Amino acid sequence: MTNGAFITFEGIDGAGKSSHIDALAQALRAAGHTVTLTREPGGTPLAEKLREMLLHDSMDALTEALLVFAARRDHLRCVIEPALARGEVVLCDRFTDATFAYQGAGRGFDLEVLSYMERLAQTGVGLQPDLMRSPDLTLWFDVPPEVAAQRLSAARAPDRFESQPVEFFTRVARGYADRAAGAPQRFARIDSSQPREQVAAQLRAVVAARGWLAQTP
Repeated sequence: MTNGAFITFEGIDGAGKSSHIDALAQALRAAGHTVTLTREPGGTPLAEKLREMLLHDSMDALTEALLVFAARRDHLRCVIEPALARGEVVLCDRFTDATFAYQGAGRGFDLEVLSYMERLAQTGVGLQPDLMRSPDLTLWFDVPPEVAAQRLSAARAPDRFESQPVEFFTRVARGYADRAAGAPQRFARIDSSQPREQVAAQLRAVVAARGWLAQTP
């Protein structure tokens, strides 16, 4: 097992996870941890180029999946694996669970093929074999798709994922629920329909329970 800690943030678009990742990074740094803050798709110059294509160019589900895993492999090689080896805490906005939720459940793409792509992209030359391990903790920001849609409508101009109908996000949310049910020891559900302060308190309590932050009174 590599050094460090690998914490991922997951949830449908509009769940609010991205607004909390910076605050957790600050809290972890204040607690003495060295933190690498990154995202998927993205995190490297190559992966960021692929991200732009994924968010804005028309393509089918197979092309989406291939680009996602190509970006992930570069991200693992260049950012995540080195940071973990240095003993850092890696906070990643989305990881493999998102692929199974979005391309798998959302797009209806074959989950067995996704599993094969996962093994292919996340092992091999230049990567430690144990990078196929799951993150140490996945913070799942769970919110009703209708609430998420309302939040997105008041935000920036939507990309090609954010502009999907509520039915798509209902499938994606179900995909996340299935992933959480399959790995309850790794997933921590955050009720992100609550006010921001309550969501932040849930988040801190989960991370503190894992020993990475001090418990609040």
